[in-house]
Amino acid sequence: MPENDPIKAKIREFNVSEFARLLGMVIEEARDGYARVTMDCTGKANPSGVVHGGAIAALADQAFGIAENCAGIHRVAVSIHIQYLVPGTGLLVAIAERVCDNGSCDTCRVLVYAGERVIAEFTGVAFRVD
Repeated sequence: MPENDPIKAKIREFNVSEFARLLGMVIEEARDGYARVTMDCTGKANPSGVVHGGAIAALADQAFGIAENCAGIHRVAVSIHIQYLVPGTGLLVAIAERVCDNGSCDTCRVLVYAGERVIAEFTGVAFRVD
């Protein structure tokens, strides 16, 4: 891809944001309606020794945000829901995929994995601002 590619620029913008750097989130792949984001969970444990739910939610939200915004259309989250299925540790991967686009609102589903195991399911609704 050329250096001036708008998707590559948006990925870079998300990757260098303060919160992404704080949590160690890295966008591995993104295109309109899809994203794959990773996060090493070292230092993000709750008192039970598993990944804090807030860190999992932040990872899913990062994947949702880049999937919905990397193609030059500005969207903002208006609603999210997350369901934690099992505890997670280690490297987490969030895969976001748009499941609906009605022109003004999109719905995106994000699955968060620890290895091959799904540990959380996130649904987000984004409103088109442009």
